[in-house]
Amino acid sequence: MGMNKAEFERVLKYFDEDGDGKISPCELRNKVGMMGGELLLKDVELLIDEFDSDGDGLLSLEDLVKIMEDSGEDEKLKDLAEAFEMYNDTQMLGFITPKSLQIMLGRLGESKSIDQCIDMISHFDLNGDGVLSFHEFRVMMG
Repeated sequence: MGMNKAEFERVLKYFDEDGDGKISPCELRNKVGMMGGELLLKDVELLIDEFDSDGDGLLSLEDLVKIMEDSGEDEKLKDLAEAFEMYNDTQMLGFITPKSLQIMLGRLGESKSIDQCIDMISHFDLNGDGVLSFHEFRVMMG
């Protein structure tokens, strides 16, 4: 099941700090940094280069759609599905809750407060229900 345009627009808005409708290398790097990913500026520029359809060094909504759809390769999806299963809440199968995220991150040696976990989830919680579905998890791992 693909994402609808509104969902892509929300993802774009999340990364697009200056509101120009495009994602710059710095914006991408800042947001990925907030999620705890460390990206070097040159890596970000390479990534943007690869998907930048009009050569302006920025990602447009169309570019973003392409990235999201290209990353739908089976292998990647399978890995994501496995990762998602690991974070799944045993009480609420099919969803990652702040508590299950906290437990999993703890196992990975990252202690986060429940508030930090709620925060992390809220960034990618597209429908506002306070938990991450597989689809939202995919967007997060994008």
